[in-house]
Amino acid sequence: MRLAGKTAYITGAASGIGLAIAQLFAKEGAKIAIADLNPAAADAAAAGIVAAGGKAMGLAVDVTNEQQVDDSVDKAADQLGGLDILISNAGIQIVKPLVEFPFADWKKLLAVHLDGAFLTTRASLRHMYRQARGGSVIYMGSVHSKEASVLKAPYVTAKHGLEGLAKVVAKEGAEHKVRSNVICPGFVRTPLMEKQIPEQAKTLGISEQDVIKKVMLKDTVDGEFTTLADVAAAALFFASFESTALTGQSIVVSHGWFMQ
Repeated sequence: MRLAGKTAYITGAASGIGLAIAQLFAKEGAKIAIADLNPAAADAAAAGIVAAGGKAMGLAVDVTNEQQVDDSVDKAADQLGGLDILISNAGIQIVKPLVEFPFADWKKLLAVHLDGAFLTTRASLRHMYRQARGGSVIYMGSVHSKEASVLKAPYVTAKHGLEGLAKVVAKEGAEHKVRSNVICPGFVRTPLMEKQIPEQAKTLGISEQDVIKKVMLKDTVDGEFTTLADVAAAALFFASFESTALTGQSIVVSHGWFMQ
């Protein structure tokens, strides 16, 4: 039970990577706040954790809404006994060539990834600092925090930005024993990723199978997708690593797609 007595606030946690992390953290003893844009899905995910013997609550929150973020973080801390871990995971994807990218879509994507990370971090740090028991802030980056791909200008920009934010949090949080890290997965078969396959096939003029083999997995060492379990295990590693020896660092989980 590596997270016994801890409370984790996880955004985008009603499905995909966020849900996998929530479920693993609950098994490791953490109390979980499932924060998601979809209130019914958040409640259902929390109910599933409770049914499995864990403790969780669902929270409806738009991570780009300052008041909703502040209120939901406060509610989680009040009802679950403080806040020890933030997983900033909520994200969206819009795929288009840069010259065709609507400015509104650019702003929307950056708002979810960067504004959302800022707002949830600020709200969480206020609790972590006040509690004086340390904490862990973990951002869901991507291999695109390290490299670029065509058709993903705002996504690549946002994921690079999370690395900068994490380093600032690592420096500012050090005196409060708050750590900050970034997980950088390769392609994971989540609903968000599945949506990209037909979009890229249409834009690139190739088959969906070729998108998978020749675009998404072509640089991996084994032709395999990164799994939800892979990413959740990396999150557990950072969240349960008590010293600040690894603060400000990122870890790439990509089956060798990108090697540092």
